Amino acid sequence: MNKAELVSKIAEDAEITKAQAASALDSFMEGVTKTLKSGNKLILVGFGTFSVSKRAARNGRNPKTGATIKIKAKKVARFKASKELSGKL
Repeated sequence: MNKAELVSKIAEDAEITKAQAASALDSFMEGVTKTLKSGNKLILVGFGTFSVSKRAARNGRNPKTGATIKIKAKKVARFKASKELSGKL
């Protein structure tokens, strides 16, 4: 499912226009982004937890040349599904 299909599904289920559904989805994604950017977790009971994890700097290998390269440390977004969501899959 892509974003357009999700917007259509939300609009149909909530009986709202696609523009309103798209606005709601954009607002949700913006809220998640701002929360994670500030270093906090977002917990949606029954769905899962969004969090930020730090990935340490490490050495990698260029697959084309085989040369060793340094990969910088960075922050990555994580999602852990709740027990309830996992049980439905």
